[in-house]
Amino acid sequence: MILECKDLTKIFVGKRAVSNVNLSLEKGRIYGLLGENGSGKTTWMKMIAGLTKPSSGEILYKGHRLCYRDKAEIAYMSTEPFYYDYMKVEDVGQYYQDFFEDFDLKKFREVISRSDLDESMKVRNLSSGMSAKLKIAATISRKAALCLLDEPLNGIDYKAREEIISLILDEAGEENTFVISTHLLEEIESFVDTAIFIKAGEVVKTADLERERIESGRSLTDIYMEIM
Repeated sequence: MILECKDLTKIFVGKRAVSNVNLSLEKGRIYGLLGENGSGKTTWMKMIAGLTKPSSGEILYKGHRLCYRDKAEIAYMSTEPFYYDYMKVEDVGQYYQDFFEDFDLKKFREVISRSDLDESMKVRNLSSGMSAKLKIAATISRKAALCLLDEPLNGIDYKAREEIISLILDEAGEENTFVISTHLLEEIESFVDTAIFIKAGEVVKTADLERERIESGRSLTDIYMEIM
């Protein structure tokens, strides 16, 4: 078990963004975090990443209560850009290296080269697909045990989505865990191990997708439509 949430709750000005979530994540699996806009996906991720504090409940990381030291092993990719427009691609790598001890600059350079990005490119001139690949490259170039990707496939074309999925799959293994939030169910069904369905801040179902296909013949989209 790499992560466990016990009655995890986050309240903003009287509104429950996340409500009494009980959830366990295992090492070596890829999870899909699925729900409509405003369902609590981003808030949950930010609590796990240590960017916002729970109102109540508990987060356990590798068996102990989540603390600031665990940020060194948890990588979070937000939907918003986390670098500045004036930067070049190479500057993003240096920026990350300054912030994270586990950041592998050599690996970053290899990933951006594979992604058809050049270190001399200006961030402000990148297309949405290129910008998405740059964010992924920076995130997966950390040696993180838990990687949280918030809408990594959103707003980009099919080719860029395929390239990003390929990058994720190359990094996923027995020693790390990925959580991917997305609305693009068909894009992730072939490689996600477990789907987590969140609605109005509550986890309403978790499903082992391989077991579902064998036992009920239902696809990820079928299950999503039944719940949502």
